[in-house]
Amino acid sequence: MRSIDDIAEEYLFLEGDERYRLLIELGRDLPPMPDALKTDATLVRGCSASVWVYPTQGSDGRLNFMADSNAAITKGIVALVLSAVQDRPAPEVAVMDITAALEPFDLRNQLSSNRTQGVPNMIALIREHAARIAAA
Repeated sequence: MRSIDDIAEEYLFLEGDERYRLLIELGRDLPPMPDALKTDATLVRGCSASVWVYPTQGSDGRLNFMADSNAAITKGIVALVLSAVQDRPAPEVAVMDITAALEPFDLRNQLSSNRTQGVPNMIALIREHAARIAAA
């Protein structure tokens, strides 16, 4: 997965529809999420599309999230959010200001409110998963 800084560099260079295409491409690059993991516990509430996020922890203690959505742009937004937290230790993700990491993308002004309304809930679920894993 590309770093959020790498994605931001490309995103800021692009305009309009090119930014949508980049988000769609990021979503396509997400590894497939098994249907068995798409449960009520992994479902992000408040999104206009269905979004699932599932955390795993590697032997090195770093988190690796799997995610999926039934909408291409939303899946790209999920991939963007995950690029900020992927391969980081759970305690770090649990307290990380993910919203600040997404500020260069100005998603609220770039995308419709329909597309971004679930982002805070997505961030909250990721931080909750990380806090639970860090406490274990």
